Amino acid sequence: MARDPYLELGVSRTATAAEIRKAFHKLAKQHHPDANKGDKKAEERFKQASAAFDIIGDPEKRKKFDAGEIDADGRETMRGFGGAGGNPFGGGFNRAGGGFSRGGAEGPEIDLNDLFGDILGRNRGAGAGGGFSGGGFSPRGVDVRARLDIDLEEAIKGGKKRVAFSDGRTIDVTIPIGAQEGQTLRLKGQGGPGRGGAGDALIELAIKPHRIYQRDNDTLIMDLPISVPDAVLGGKVEAPTPDGPVTLSIPKGSNTGAKLRLKGRGLADAKGKRGDLFARLVVTLPEAPDAELEKFAEQWREKRPYTPKRR
Repeated sequence: MARDPYLELGVSRTATAAEIRKAFHKLAKQHHPDANKGDKKAEERFKQASAAFDIIGDPEKRKKFDAGEIDADGRETMRGFGGAGGNPFGGGFNRAGGGFSRGGAEGPEIDLNDLFGDILGRNRGAGAGGGFSGGGFSPRGVDVRARLDIDLEEAIKGGKKRVAFSDGRTIDVTIPIGAQEGQTLRLKGQGGPGRGGAGDALIELAIKPHRIYQRDNDTLIMDLPISVPDAVLGGKVEAPTPDGPVTLSIPKGSNTGAKLRLKGRGLADAKGKRGDLFARLVVTLPEAPDAELEKFAEQWREKRPYTPKRR
């Protein structure tokens, strides 16, 4: 039986969902099998953390666990019986007749199928005599969770990517167009096995940082270097976008920090509508010293001195 999931993740019972998620991500990153090749202890710790997060990382399961309705393995619990010997009726159980008689004496019988049928998920009247059997309860397998890092371009355009689980299985995951940071994909029947059917695999998407674009919700921001002549005179420059390069018109007298908007070139929001991409201009001098430019700057400074204002 698994340990208390709160203890496994090292969080208190009053921890917020964000604190639980953060604790799991830290443990998963530390003990992931890919980062600990051949380390059985790390693999086992990763499995334990994943199983714990499957319980208290899911709001509904956490509620049931806190109420004592399921155990740390996600199995439904049976409440203890009251009365003598733990029996609510103080009498014997008649398996053959499908009934329960009070104190072993003849009297009105209680059909345990009627009493426990809904709890155990049995079809009433099934089996010879309709007797109660613990085998009537078939628990569903536990859900398993995994985190999948995707590129920004994959979040925008969609695609396929392979995710590996701690038990050695790999699954090809279809990333939807307009995928969101923190979005969870549910793969039916790809979780832990169970007599009532396999659980699901829950794949949380995380968009990796990009070397060009900075993310701000569905907005993207990038630095766009431009030459001094283009900044002074205006001009056309090529700019990268997630959908491929485009040509931008630089206005005359552009300064570093000015922004040009490329509409609909950002990330998608929850409704699938794409945000904008902003190109932040950065006036850039030539990498190699230029004698003519230096001479021009000296003359300019002498004849037309100016002090830039703080923006």
